[in-house]
Amino acid sequence: MTDRAPTSVEALEQLQLVMEAAPNAMLVANSRGEIVVANAEACRSFGYTSHELLVLKVDDLVPAASRGHHAELRDRFFDEPQRRGMGAGRDLHGVRKDGSAIPVEIGLNPILIAGETHVLASIIDITERLYEQTAAEDSRRAALVRSILTTLPMSVIATDQDGLILSANPATERMLGYGPGELVGRNLSEVDGIERRRSVSGTAAATDIAHPAERVYRRRDGETLPVDEEVVILRDEQGDERGYLAVAYDITQRIQSRERVQHMLRHDPLTDLPNRLELLSQLNRILEQATYDGTQAALLLLDLDHFKRVNDTLGHDVGDDLLQQVAQRLMRWVRADDIVARLGGDEFVIVLTGLAPDVDLSLRLASLRGLLLAPITVRGYEMAVTASVGGATFPIDGRSAATLLRHADAAMYRAKASGRDTLQWFDDSMVEEFNEKLELSGALRQALGDGELFVVYQPQYSLHDGCLTGFEALARWKSPTFGLVSPDRFIPVAEDSGLILTLGEWVVRQASKDIVRLQHQLGIPLQVAVNMSPRQLRGRNWLAQILAALNDAGLQPSQLALEITEGILLEDQRDVIEALKALREEGIKVVVDDFGRGYSSLAYLTRFPVDKIKIDRFFIEPIGVDPDAGPVVDAIIAIAHALNMEVVAEGVETAEQETYLREHGCDQVQGFRYSEGVSAAEAAAAPLLMPQLI
Repeated sequence: MTDRAPTSVEALEQLQLVMEAAPNAMLVANSRGEIVVANAEACRSFGYTSHELLVLKVDDLVPAASRGHHAELRDRFFDEPQRRGMGAGRDLHGVRKDGSAIPVEIGLNPILIAGETHVLASIIDITERLYEQTAAEDSRRAALVRSILTTLPMSVIATDQDGLILSANPATERMLGYGPGELVGRNLSEVDGIERRRSVSGTAAATDIAHPAERVYRRRDGETLPVDEEVVILRDEQGDERGYLAVAYDITQRIQSRERVQHMLRHDPLTDLPNRLELLSQLNRILEQATYDGTQAALLLLDLDHFKRVNDTLGHDVGDDLLQQVAQRLMRWVRADDIVARLGGDEFVIVLTGLAPDVDLSLRLASLRGLLLAPITVRGYEMAVTASVGGATFPIDGRSAATLLRHADAAMYRAKASGRDTLQWFDDSMVEEFNEKLELSGALRQALGDGELFVVYQPQYSLHDGCLTGFEALARWKSPTFGLVSPDRFIPVAEDSGLILTLGEWVVRQASKDIVRLQHQLGIPLQVAVNMSPRQLRGRNWLAQILAALNDAGLQPSQLALEITEGILLEDQRDVIEALKALREEGIKVVVDDFGRGYSSLAYLTRFPVDKIKIDRFFIEPIGVDPDAGPVVDAIIAIAHALNMEVVAEGVETAEQETYLREHGCDQVQGFRYSEGVSAAEAAAAPLLMPQLI
């Protein structure tokens, strides 16, 4: 019997039987896309009956948007039929009868039926698989989130819309001192150290949403800690609010660092006392309270006397230690509500608070003076400390912090001018004095440009031969407003206002020109002495200005003598030594003026390059009247000569004074006995010999 080939129908029937045994949906389609065989699983998967499927094309089971692409793939497959494994062409979808889409994987196999190539499509609905994959991915994400929250060093608290805590990570529990899960079910208000400002909806958790802010949390033990917190809204898939997430971390160190910086900005680094900024802030609060309760306050401004001498002789380290010990003494002296501050340098401020009206502070201030005068030992050096103190009271002397400071400062300068180591209370005359100085300063500035200033010359004579040796140049000012202003008034004003530099240069220039003319008129070489302010020595260009003035006038440097005060030698030693050396190197003479009135310390003369000292008129005046006056003058002359210095006596008015000075070795004299200060024209008529020797 001969085997015959099965007919097309038989082949399809046999294929149907085989496909029914398959666990997944299977379809057979021809090259035109017509479904010729479909198993029961295919009918179930796509929601059709077998009859319904067999009148459809494969395109009917593909989403409309993908049908054109599917047709191209089908044509390509039939052009080169070959097996394609499951999953080839991912992200495929089929369309069920009800229009719903199902994710599928498809495997293709070419088969011959009655000599015609067909395609056998094996289709797997992967809906369940994708669901499981999504669930697994969600589980992995949740585990990752839990892992992150567990290891995250910052606090994370999730709440519902009413602020009820739904979860809190371990960092939150550690930071706030709670055990695992103990925060869940509590309200966020229990965590807040300060009541949280509520949102419009009344929800406590919603404050400052999406805006980081510094807040205070409360630990379980009641202690508080500062945190930086950001609150964000939790929304569901529809965008509706479902709760809040508060993320925070402990900023204790940041706050401490910030407080340290603020403290540094408002306190003196050496003594840790309040500085000027902090003093003004505290003082304003004190004055407000005093106004409210009717009490008074007193502000004392202390300036240590001759403190610069400590820095210059013993070094700044010793000076710093001294300031620290003084600060400690002042802190021990004041009461708890009082203030001690350091304004800088050697200036301290004490504010006495809560004073009864008309209180007598004499005993308290006497104890302060006693405290300061007690010897202080610094690095082996025993020192006695004194201070010039200016005081002002609230509300009598001022109602603002700035006014009280200004008035106390004026009183302190009055204390310095009164000989230091004393206390002066502010009075209105100080304001008048200040206003007068202000007016004089403006007028002096104008006078320098308007030619109101002039120079007078007082002759100096040698006691050895009676000859005229030169003149002292003295600045004078005749103001159209103030009249003839004495140097005692306008020189301090010039120093305080900075005009002394301009004034000093002008005097040197004018005197140099006049002395050159006087030399020509008198026919003898002359020296000129000019007073020099400490402020001039501290200027940068003072030496160049002096040399330029001499050069322009044609006067030799050796013919100029600059007179400095005795106090300069003690207050600015290192700077002054360099300045005096520079003068001497140029040939300019250095004279110590008014010697004996300041510190009366001849020992300082051994340390400075000085050519001549001028005995103050205070010691000359009693000669011939007071027998005790002579020995002091004798000592000054003897020691000066021992140091190779010349001696000039000023203020000589009588023959007895002149004779005594000549007999005891004084070198030169000047005073009203010979001439008062006169103009350059009048100086040209000065006798070349002392009047009694003519």
